[in-house]
Amino acid sequence: MEKLIDLGVREFLEEIKRVDATKSDILTELRQIIFDVFPKTDERIMYGGIVFFFNNEMFCGIFSYKKHVSIEFSQGFLMKDPHNFLEGRGKYRRHLKIKTRDEIVKKNLPFFVQQAV
Repeated sequence: MEKLIDLGVREFLEEIKRVDATKSDILTELRQIIFDVFPKTDERIMYGGIVFFFNNEMFCGIFSYKKHVSIEFSQGFLMKDPHNFLEGRGKYRRHLKIKTRDEIVKKNLPFFVQQAV
């Protein structure tokens, strides 16, 4: 059974698709990876993007920017990052910038998503 998509999330994804098909494809693929790793994840629109919750705890979000899509991890400072892909200097949050679908594979997104909860 396919997970029902939140109306706000659906509208957000449709708007991105109208404006930029490449970013839409990246967002859709990142979203799918998150649900593949954590099927019981909930999502909603917050902070201008899609944020994901597991057991009512926000663990990551995906956001569309002018030149890239970002996947941001709430506790990214705890993550293993052998190739130094994570960016950010804040106290907790770290993110990955994704400009092409190839970078999803290159930066091994499932590896980071698995560490996010």
